[in-house]
Amino acid sequence: MTKSDLIEKVQGRLKDYPKKDVAFAVDIMFQAMTDSLARNERIEVRGFGNFTVRSRDSRKGRNPKTGTEVNIPSKKVPFFKVGKDLKKLVDY
Repeated sequence: MTKSDLIEKVQGRLKDYPKKDVAFAVDIMFQAMTDSLARNERIEVRGFGNFTVRSRDSRKGRNPKTGTEVNIPSKKVPFFKVGKDLKKLVDY
């Protein structure tokens, strides 16, 4: 499902609202989630899952083209942990 598909699905249930307004609401929701993760905050959506930010330590890697060793710096990455309800639905 793409963002456009999501907007159309929401707009199908909220027929009183124009697609433009639904798209704006979806954009606001995603922006709020992005801002929260940028502030290192946890996002919990009951029944769906949790979004968190995890730290990855620096490590030694290898350039696959040349085979030389490369230092990979530490970084923070977004992480999603699926909720129990969603896991059951998918695993039917």
